[in-house]
Amino acid sequence: MAVTPQSLPGTAAADRVFVDSIDPATNEVVARFQATRGTDVPEIFERARRAQKEWAARSLAHRCVTMLRLRDAIYARRDHIADHISRETGKPRVEAIFAEVLLALDTVNFLARQAPAWLRSERVPHHNLALKAKSGWMEFHPHGVVAVISPWNYPFSIPIAQIVPALVTGNAVVLKPSELTPGTGALIGELIEQANFPNGLVQVLQGAGDLGAAIVDAGPDKVFFTGSVATGRQIAEACGRKLIPSSLELGGKDAMIVLADANLGTASSAAVWGGFTNCGQACLSVERIYVERAIADRFIHLCVEKTKQLRVGPPSDPGVEIGPMIRLRQLETVEQQLRHAVERGAEILTGGARRPDLGPNFFQPTVVARVNHTMQLMREETFGPVLAIQVVASTDEAVALANDSPFGLSASVWTSDSRRGSEIASRVRAGSVMINDVASYYGICEAPHGGSGASGWGRTHSRFGLLEMVQVKYIDVDRLPRIAKSWWFGYTAELAVAAGSFVESLFAPSWTKRFASLTKKRGARGVIFRRDRI
Repeated sequence: MAVTPQSLPGTAAADRVFVDSIDPATNEVVARFQATRGTDVPEIFERARRAQKEWAARSLAHRCVTMLRLRDAIYARRDHIADHISRETGKPRVEAIFAEVLLALDTVNFLARQAPAWLRSERVPHHNLALKAKSGWMEFHPHGVVAVISPWNYPFSIPIAQIVPALVTGNAVVLKPSELTPGTGALIGELIEQANFPNGLVQVLQGAGDLGAAIVDAGPDKVFFTGSVATGRQIAEACGRKLIPSSLELGGKDAMIVLADANLGTASSAAVWGGFTNCGQACLSVERIYVERAIADRFIHLCVEKTKQLRVGPPSDPGVEIGPMIRLRQLETVEQQLRHAVERGAEILTGGARRPDLGPNFFQPTVVARVNHTMQLMREETFGPVLAIQVVASTDEAVALANDSPFGLSASVWTSDSRRGSEIASRVRAGSVMINDVASYYGICEAPHGGSGASGWGRTHSRFGLLEMVQVKYIDVDRLPRIAKSWWFGYTAELAVAAGSFVESLFAPSWTKRFASLTKKRGARGVIFRRDRI
């Protein structure tokens, strides 16, 4: 079973601190969860290490079967999960199904079936003539106990995408969900318990940033964090002091490049969805658009008209497309960036205001033109429902501006010429670039996800994400164990000459010189194996 904060022993009533689950559409507290005390974290890690040793000793086939039980548990409660996520995050139920439940189910199912092939011991051929008598292979071993510190914007699919590869590779997991979505974290713990994982293997800890610091201080074997740049820096510094490896996904400022030959109807629809899905609160949100001048007016007009048609309201309404922002402070960040942009000449074409008639955290989807890179709106992560569109004179200018950012997570290129799109995509500095689509690569299990610069480091999803969860061990066997090696002690002038001849035989710039080196006294062949070594 999963160990939740409510079940921790020795917590006196006077010491209890709670984490509230709040409906962002109303700011109503809908549930309370007992917070984990920092002093309990060492004991939690001890429990995890005991469980991990037992779990890692089980066969990979057994672990994969357990993953399928988790898949079935998620599927059985899929409607409840979607409803819960929608209420706790404010996202429409359609998005809770597509971006949370569907992705989680596919991730579990895919890794349960693919992990045996990806984790199979892998032979390593040796190209060097001097090493042909050796046989080597790589093995993949778990780190031990990994800490997953997950965000509020996708509180189910993101931690599942890290918990499952951690478990299938033989690790234990300590999960700290965001303090803004504690209910979804608790729900993950319930699903782990229903799938009959060993006691202590996955433990859900509830709390804020001080708890995250206590988790890192307890010495996990690796830390996976998804969240803000500021918090990511703090975690990286704390991990660095303890030499703990980490994988950080810190958000983005994703660029969309729209070329003159793009299908504007499709591109504008993608821009509106990519900028406003989850109320713009996604690390893969389209936050910067660079459109070539020849088609800029038409593209901007389409974006404005489609934005005006979006239905804003509480997620309890099945027809709503844009829900509330998660908290007022996030809304205020969006307002501040818009004020800064307008002061420097930007023009708000639609939106740009709160909707207090709907609730405390609602903000109109906003399209902004006449922007440039002097504005915070084009430099800093917005994480809200804003499309900022800059007109460019050429493709080269668009690429240069797309790359003029500290972030490097994702981007997209829109063109009718797939070859040209591929060439431009290769020039854009981002962990992933989509051609004629936005963001959806995140749902491709085979595609790696991650970025560079202020977007962090490491990868999730794909085989690269799975390998983030393991220590790679190389094992080598010598096929001629009775023969001493020439590079062992017993150095002589003759050996030095022979070693030089051997190097010439391998790397001399012409075949004649390579052949000549083999005819020297005590030729290169004798360097490889010598029986007169000590």
